[in-house]
Amino acid sequence: MSFAVVEIAGKQFQVREQEELEVPKLHNDVGESVVFDRVLLLNEDGKTHVGMPTVENAKVAASVLEHGRYKKVIVFKKKRRKDYKKTMGHRQDYSVIRIESISME
Repeated sequence: MSFAVVEIAGKQFQVREQEELEVPKLHNDVGESVVFDRVLLLNEDGKTHVGMPTVENAKVAASVLEHGRYKKVIVFKKKRRKDYKKTMGHRQDYSVIRIESISME
């Protein structure tokens, strides 16, 4: 089974064909296909290709299944004896993608 290490939105993911994973939000519509060409490592049929920094002519095709937001993370800051307290929240956006194919042309 072949796999690849791909850089998606500045983060690295190990992917296999027909795998679904959550990645940082992509600016593509649901149902659209997207191609990632920043392949850092590719293993197919027992042969490993290591990129310097990327593997040439390697592509990973995926389709966007949905967009969403993670649960809220609460950030609380406090400085003792200074009457300083601050509460903030953050929700990160994500996209769910399915890897359609890993190829080297």
